[in-house]
Amino acid sequence: MNKVLNPTSVKEFSTLLEQSEKIVLTCHVHPDGDAIGSTLGLWHLLKSIGKQPSVVVPDVPPRSLRFLPDFNEIAVYTRHDPYCSRLVEESDLILCCDFNKPSRQDHLAPLIQGASARKVLIDHHEGPDIDCAVEFSYPEMSSTCELVFRIIAACGLYSDIDRNCATCLLTGLITDTQNFTVNCKNPEVYEILTRLMEKGAEKGKIIEECVKACSYDSLRLKAYAVCDKLEIFTEHRGCLITLSKEELDRFNYEKGDTEGLVNEALNIRGMVYSIFMREDPDCIKVSARSKVNFPVSRICSELFNGGGHLQASGGEFHGTLEECRELLIKNLDRYDRYLPKRFEKLDVRQQ
Repeated sequence: MNKVLNPTSVKEFSTLLEQSEKIVLTCHVHPDGDAIGSTLGLWHLLKSIGKQPSVVVPDVPPRSLRFLPDFNEIAVYTRHDPYCSRLVEESDLILCCDFNKPSRQDHLAPLIQGASARKVLIDHHEGPDIDCAVEFSYPEMSSTCELVFRIIAACGLYSDIDRNCATCLLTGLITDTQNFTVNCKNPEVYEILTRLMEKGAEKGKIIEECVKACSYDSLRLKAYAVCDKLEIFTEHRGCLITLSKEELDRFNYEKGDTEGLVNEALNIRGMVYSIFMREDPDCIKVSARSKVNFPVSRICSELFNGGGHLQASGGEFHGTLEECRELLIKNLDRYDRYLPKRFEKLDVRQQ
């Protein structure tokens, strides 16, 4: 495996680990498989080498990740503010995983940024804007979990990866690559997959638990969204699904129920990109996915104060769901120049 990490950063990180006992692992708001996989994976690794790690997250992770080993060890700031505050205040070191701006932690940001502990950035998104003693920022990597694996190996701790750590890291690898369909052109990603499976991670079980399995209400909600709420913009090779709070409530929505919904319409032959807008209590959450290197990251950064990866991005809009929808539709023409010059015919017989 190529040594792509900065050796100085690896050495500095190893020194920080040796000097630290109480280590907090934290991630972004609305944590996904990569955020929880990287933090909980590191939790298992640090436990195995005799440290006292804690995972502190801004809000409740989706239930699809509850199968992960020691998921109940995760401390949720919105539920246990005093306990989380004590863990952060008493920590020697804070590892910031899968985010690179304080704003991505929402209400947890002041606590993390105000802590006296030294901080390390471990992330694969573009444009880091956070003050850390050591930075591992590699946007070219498939996931933060891939980066964590490389850091562990570079620090000489590969032998300390156990089945539980491997399961967490492979979960992030699977979810952020959409089961190895995007962001995984580097052949070494598959070498890491093999290494994690050799350590005991079960690829099939992970896919069944966090990709395929869902509740009855979640299945009904997704079916409704695809059948009744899917808008297709044929000339732009794009599509949109919007769900209001009233619609979510109708299907007894729980966090995580719309996971993967944005990808469904990309299965249409000839579709290039898909946008999903969900009305949350405080804002409209926007998710975007694409194929053939169409830059949905531009749509999210330019229209919805967000960003992410070329083919997988997100953002927020403060206003009504209809205003958010209209903003997108009004600007679709701007992004036609990024469409592939040659692409298969859009297979839409009726709308």
